[in-house]
Amino acid sequence: MPRASPLPWSPWGRPDVKTLVTAGVFVTTLWNLRCFLNPSNGSREDSKHTEPLVVLVWEWPSKQVPNVSGDMCRELYGITGCWLTTERQLLYRANVVVFPHARLQRGQDKLPKEKPPGQNWVWVSLESPSNSRGLAGWNQTFNWVMTYRQDSDIFMPYGKLVPNCSATVNIPAKTNLVSWVISNYRRTQKRAEVYKNLSRYLHVNVYGKANNKPLCKDCLLPMTSKSRFYLAFENSIHRDYITEKLWRNSLLAGTVPVVLGPPRANYEQFIPADSFIHIDDFNSLEELATFLKTMNSSRYRQFFAWQRRFSVKLYTDWRERICTICTAYPHLPRGRLYPDLQSWFNS
Repeated sequence: MPRASPLPWSPWGRPDVKTLVTAGVFVTTLWNLRCFLNPSNGSREDSKHTEPLVVLVWEWPSKQVPNVSGDMCRELYGITGCWLTTERQLLYRANVVVFPHARLQRGQDKLPKEKPPGQNWVWVSLESPSNSRGLAGWNQTFNWVMTYRQDSDIFMPYGKLVPNCSATVNIPAKTNLVSWVISNYRRTQKRAEVYKNLSRYLHVNVYGKANNKPLCKDCLLPMTSKSRFYLAFENSIHRDYITEKLWRNSLLAGTVPVVLGPPRANYEQFIPADSFIHIDDFNSLEELATFLKTMNSSRYRQFFAWQRRFSVKLYTDWRERICTICTAYPHLPRGRLYPDLQSWFNS
């Protein structure tokens, strides 16, 4: 608002009544004129902050659908202005509609018949390309993708390291050398071949359905924490595909991960270089086995230096994952469709 001219003063040092009235009318007129020239600024900003972003999950990613009523994103995760719903009748009120890939494989007839103007559709997947079928059927369908890939519109990792101030190292007591938890064992997978050859040179304690030694949910971490090393072998090798096998089964459990997955440089984008062992660091599996068996306590302890600066945060709740869409929403591109979803995901 333009600065008003100094008020004319009377001989006694105070403005007279006529001057005060004139100045008041002048200031009021300027203010009303400002509002007239910019009538929508205030209302637009107010609506932006008062109207929540409506995110419709077309079909919940897991079999068990949790309660997402109320201001759940704020109450659980501190994310404000975000309203999650699974009620399909709210399609025309939704700003964003979420489609988990695992629920799409039954055909396009399960999608909405039409897409309201301005609405954005999100394709969601935590699986690797090797375990994702039917991608070619979804060209020119989705505006955004939400995956474990760092170049996704909405990045959704399995876990991450977050800063802490503990400056302490906690290494659980160890009773064996190496362990591995495996549920789906397929001989054609690289991890099966590597395990078979590595087990020629050292003993691996194998748990899980594949070895008829299933572990209960609360038994997994106590069991793997007893091992000095854990085989964090991914079921397929793709860029950024680093799953709970690293984050939960090894780092959170307090054991050193021996990883099979993308190249070392890719892992180092997520965790410190001295916090894990990559099988590609060795010329042979026999050399790797010797390294593991002969490591002294001092060298072993160095693998846990990351604990002085970081803690492990796991992403396991789909409610939290979907709430993060609201955080990313203001920065996401508008008016774009993925022309070839399969080519992007396989790149």
